[in-house]
Amino acid sequence: MAVTVAFGRFVLVFAIALTAALAGCRSNNASGPDGRIRVVATTNLVGDAVAIVGGEHIAVTSLMGPGIDPHLYKASEGDVSRMTGADAIFYGGLHLEGKMVEVFEQMERRGRKTIAVTDGIDRADLIESATFGGNYDPHVWFDVALWSQAVRHIGESLAGLDPDRASAYRANAEAYIERLDSLDAWVETSIARIPESARVLVTSHDAFGYFGRAYNIEVLGLQGISTVSEAGTADVQRLAETVARRRVPALFVESSVSPRGIEAVMAAVRARGFDVRIGGSLFSDALGDVNTPEGTYIGMVRFNVNTIVSALNPSLAQTSAASAASADD
Repeated sequence: MAVTVAFGRFVLVFAIALTAALAGCRSNNASGPDGRIRVVATTNLVGDAVAIVGGEHIAVTSLMGPGIDPHLYKASEGDVSRMTGADAIFYGGLHLEGKMVEVFEQMERRGRKTIAVTDGIDRADLIESATFGGNYDPHVWFDVALWSQAVRHIGESLAGLDPDRASAYRANAEAYIERLDSLDAWVETSIARIPESARVLVTSHDAFGYFGRAYNIEVLGLQGISTVSEAGTADVQRLAETVARRRVPALFVESSVSPRGIEAVMAAVRARGFDVRIGGSLFSDALGDVNTPEGTYIGMVRFNVNTIVSALNPSLAQTSAASAASADD
């Protein structure tokens, strides 16, 4: 097993070195034949923000699409080639892409500019990980105000990479932040519609800590902040006991995490005599499909919040059911 792992690392490092050699001595500030800066983003969440701030001046490729879990993602040889051919690589940081750390380090040594968007967030605003001492929860995008800090950092980073168009990047960032300010206020108002006693969000893994802190909703995740370690039977039973005792009306699965864990919790809750249901599927570590509202950050946040509010606010659920019945008549 050790030999296999060592050989795999050797192949990856060799691929990085070979691709860098083929790329030649191109400057970090070089741009493509169409005059645009070439950027690779790890997740589509990061790619969405970089594309908005960069506008017409950059070409963005995201390595991870809908439904991809960045905690478990490993770079392929094709990914290495794309990163080596880019002017800059933007990634989430805070160990979100934990299995790609060595690749980022290799890229830096090979002259590629790597930028963690979370480096623009004040560390005092981050949530420390109870499981991984000295590290932080990387799911900052669920606090819209924190994501605004990351967006501003993206603007400054692109300005440093491409000084001739610095004013355009900064203007794009500020315009987007204004939209995020409105989104932030809408989320706060929407979550406040859930009765305080029902304001409990139970999900597959602990990705919504920033969301809970920012918008006053308790969050319970079956797994920790990373999906690398799996939940055990004791974790399932402990969460089921809490859900049954507190009469939490709905549980939520996630688009990038297997639903098996939450389904096991639901079965364990029902075995205790309480008929909990699945309230919907939330986007956690990835956006939705391209060309859908959920394929953008703002659309994803709106979808999640509407799903949560509809499932946890009994009056809204009754109103929806009544409306559906009237429509059927």
